[in-house]
Amino acid sequence: MKTEVILTSNIVGLGAESDQVKVAAGYARNYLFPQRLAIPLSNANKRRLEVLRQRRADREAHEFNTMTEMAKGLGKLVCLVKVKAGEDGKMFGAVTAGMIADELKHQFEVSLDKKKIHLEHPIKTLGEHEVELHLHAEVKGTLKIRVESTTPAPLPEAAGQTEAKKEEGRPEPRWKRSERGDKFGPAKTEATEKPRAAQRERPVRAERPPKTEKVAKPAKAIKSEKTE
Repeated sequence: MKTEVILTSNIVGLGAESDQVKVAAGYARNYLFPQRLAIPLSNANKRRLEVLRQRRADREAHEFNTMTEMAKGLGKLVCLVKVKAGEDGKMFGAVTAGMIADELKHQFEVSLDKKKIHLEHPIKTLGEHEVELHLHAEVKGTLKIRVESTTPAPLPEAAGQTEAKKEEGRPEPRWKRSERGDKFGPAKTEATEKPRAAQRERPVRAERPPKTEKVAKPAKAIKSEKTE
């Protein structure tokens, strides 16, 4: 069973002040009337419509001004959202409107309904993003979001040390080792080159004549000499 009532407050999804709407009799009797959100439709209550319309106009004007100022303030902010990501920068999960609303409350003490944060798709990449805000029926704004990883990036020094280790693991060219003076011989310096040059300039010694070999005497001749 439906009953017609006059709203005295703004109710999302139902109407605003001075609107005449039909609702379930139980809903009106158990909720709207006790909470003073509506009054029964009657000739006596119709006289209050003008007052309700003026109250509605004042409320909407206040909301418009408040949301306009909020849009200007939020447009100057950069909301930081930290997420978990791998070393390659790939995020684990996504940034949602609820996360942005929580960070606004935490960082700037700005209470904003997550339904006013319009995301066509959840944010899934690191870096800066710009999201649209639907603050009022006639007021829209933008908010800059910076998504950063909670995993620290590798330091440049560490990367340089890694490259150095790679270079140490590689075999050194033979010509470098010979110049340094390791197992391939002493280093090629002026001190080592000069003695070598001096050795090459020494006079060549005269060759000695070959030694003459003694001829052994026959055994008979030796015996004859002894008998004599």
